[in-house]
Amino acid sequence: MSQKKIFLVFVAISTVSLLLHHGGHFSWTMEAFHLGCPALRSHPAAGLKPKHTNVAFLKTHKTASTTMQNLLFRFAEHNNLTVALPVQACSHQFCYPRSFTSHFVHSHTLPPNIITSHMRFNKAELQRLMPNDTIYVTILREPGSMFESLFSYYNQYCQSFKRVPNGSLEAFLEEPWRYYRPDEKDSMYARNTLTFDLGGDKDRPATDVVYARAFVAEVERVFSLVMIAEYFDESLVLLRHLLSWDLDDILYFKLNMRTPSSKRSLTPGLPAKIRAWNSLDARLYDHFNASLWRQLSALGPACVAREVRLLRRAQERLMRSCFGGRMPLLRSAAQIKNKDLRPWQPSGKVDIVGYDLPVNLSRGFSSQAQELCLKLIMPEVQYTRVLLRSQSLRYRRSYQLRSPQQSHPLQQPIRTVLPRHRSQQPPAAPGPASGTGSTSTSKPAAGTQGWTTKIRSKSSQTQAS
Repeated sequence: MSQKKIFLVFVAISTVSLLLHHGGHFSWTMEAFHLGCPALRSHPAAGLKPKHTNVAFLKTHKTASTTMQNLLFRFAEHNNLTVALPVQACSHQFCYPRSFTSHFVHSHTLPPNIITSHMRFNKAELQRLMPNDTIYVTILREPGSMFESLFSYYNQYCQSFKRVPNGSLEAFLEEPWRYYRPDEKDSMYARNTLTFDLGGDKDRPATDVVYARAFVAEVERVFSLVMIAEYFDESLVLLRHLLSWDLDDILYFKLNMRTPSSKRSLTPGLPAKIRAWNSLDARLYDHFNASLWRQLSALGPACVAREVRLLRRAQERLMRSCFGGRMPLLRSAAQIKNKDLRPWQPSGKVDIVGYDLPVNLSRGFSSQAQELCLKLIMPEVQYTRVLLRSQSLRYRRSYQLRSPQQSHPLQQPIRTVLPRHRSQQPPAAPGPASGTGSTSTSKPAAGTQGWTTKIRSKSSQTQAS
């Protein structure tokens, strides 16, 4: 056999072997290729644009933002990036609802690549903290369903909601000014919450059209992508292209969901009243919902639809692999024995569901697969603690290698203990303090105890490199 034939046989065998090894990734690429869509890559290749790793995600309330935060946490860990996390005095949020400042960032999480915990947006402070090439992203939700969720979730914390007889949403919307106090504790949950989170004036009159238009224009100027919760997967496709990420980077499990019994249907007429009461939020949503679809149209409807299908197939395969070959059952907090996986419950009237891993799942699973499954379902408060612990360990180990001149300029003024102020956020889950030395005293459920120990140990070792 000639050398040329031997070479061709070798190339053919190598190609088949590669395709078998990366079969799932190859099918994604080929399906997109036949549509003339941008390439769906799974591994770095010469000439391809590198992944963008500096991202500021404004985590808005009741918009699927916890699911998005989990995705960003995992991307950061996988790529050995630094996530800006709150100081202990701020708990797991950046001292929300106070306007964000770099003093709220833990010194062990500087300089950051990603920031994604709850805050009230402050452009100047974020630009001071984050790299110059940071891409800003946020997410909005339809005002009717969002306000119903806020009313149910914060009913026991927001005084504007608590004073309504029988917890009636209809009664509140009939006479909102009878119950609402603009300067009261937690009032930001009762009116134009999206506007407030974005740093705007939640109580600006609906008749002030000039302000509303200018505010929308400023949000559009700062944020490269405004996702829409009702079209979460389509928004992720846009995000993937914006950041040059892989399809694997945007896989997720839904988090922080309520049970159907905790939700209430909106009676006829209520959606219109909600939009009128939250007129600034409604204007934001309408503008950026239309903007999202213009961007999707520019990418190509067929390409977007194909990527959404591929994303959902990959998610289903991942779910089945993590839950013993079947789709997971959502469990109430009381049913989840492992406290590291138990979501925070806002009140006895609202049931937030989560996941519990099968007790025998560790058999035959690599440590990387175990870690991925656990992190995919880990609630916000617990994941924030784990991430801060691992980043603090990395910081301490690298501290000896840095001279004072190499320290990040924001490290010196950071205070780990903030001045006393009236807290305006719901109490965190039992034992959620974000200190580097905090540890859970609970015993994980049988079969998952080893997972938690392995992940904490492995995560610390990985971040220390």
